[in-house]
Amino acid sequence: MTLGKLVSPIAAFACIAGAMPGAASAEPKVPSNFTIQTTAQLGSPRELVALPDGDLLVGTSGSQVYIVPDAESSTPGMPAVFATLNDTFASGVAFSAKHKTIYIATNGAIWATKYVAGRRRAVGVHRIAQVRTGPISPHSDGDVHKTTSVAYSDSADILYISVGSSCNACGEVDPTRASILTLPGGKGQLHKIATRIRNAIATTISPSGALWAGGAGQDDLPFGHPYEFLDDVSSHTPVADYGWPECEENRVPYRPTSRGCNATVAPLAEMPAYSTIIGAVFYPLNVKGAYAFPQSYRGALFAAAHGSWHTDSKGYAAAPQVAVFGMSGDQPAIPVDWQNPNAQWKTFVGGFQQGMTRIGRPTGITVGIAGSLFVADDQAGVIYRVRPRK
Repeated sequence: MTLGKLVSPIAAFACIAGAMPGAASAEPKVPSNFTIQTTAQLGSPRELVALPDGDLLVGTSGSQVYIVPDAESSTPGMPAVFATLNDTFASGVAFSAKHKTIYIATNGAIWATKYVAGRRRAVGVHRIAQVRTGPISPHSDGDVHKTTSVAYSDSADILYISVGSSCNACGEVDPTRASILTLPGGKGQLHKIATRIRNAIATTISPSGALWAGGAGQDDLPFGHPYEFLDDVSSHTPVADYGWPECEENRVPYRPTSRGCNATVAPLAEMPAYSTIIGAVFYPLNVKGAYAFPQSYRGALFAAAHGSWHTDSKGYAAAPQVAVFGMSGDQPAIPVDWQNPNAQWKTFVGGFQQGMTRIGRPTGITVGIAGSLFVADDQAGVIYRVRPRK
């Protein structure tokens, strides 16, 4: 697959009407052969997961997880509370078809509840693991990340858990922070497979069953660095060392290090600094639904970038958007270019930003059972549904 065949030029993007009443009047822009519409409104939506019965689970920045009934239908149901957790930042959600189980990640714990088709209120939610069990770093600068992300690979039978750091740039004391952990079979003891990865909020499973994670880069380096990345974490021998905060990008020592950077990971896919990749999903290879994307998108990696708070003379340094990476099997179709973090991807959903004005910021992203792409937006408080134009 090549990116040239994957996405029409940004200039060809069209603003598509179809927002629900009360939604923002301005709409994001998608390629001209697609449509976008608002399908749900709720506060602070974060990660998304599509369930086999057509419902959509929505993690939030609060203590509740919501469900959008019949998200693929012409008239989706109103969002309702699916579960209320005894913790904050219930932003991470995942589903295992193998175990018929829904997993929820909060600030300090991972929770599980059995999935039953059509049941829209969680029953028997129980804690299966704890994270952030130790203190924040004594050298923390106050930039404490509070979200936890989860993804389940049914083929590997592993629950993957990503825990953000307690600072912008420091050495951690808590062994679960700035790490990616595994829980084989969704039970037992946690095992670390990646370390010194600052805040890998975006986690997703590839068609081959591998874990990919998107890292949010640190601040206070030369402007425009470090590039932010997505990488096949499970392809590395544990424990994979991503080098933060000393080493970034192609093993570049941005801060003094006694360990050097030669043994650190150089990720497979890059986006510009400050993109803040919060959600990611691979478009399935075999989608039979009525809204399946064209063949050129099958296996492609979609990344939801929240955008930056950093500014330059033109406004915000990185725009909110959904980017798409063409893939060739388990590798990006275009190899990483360490001189150009824009080389591997194109904008798929844009139009969120004009100068210092924004109409939204994407967060979670998933593919529904009929093939629609769902995108959460925590600034506008909505969930968008993207489909091919018929």
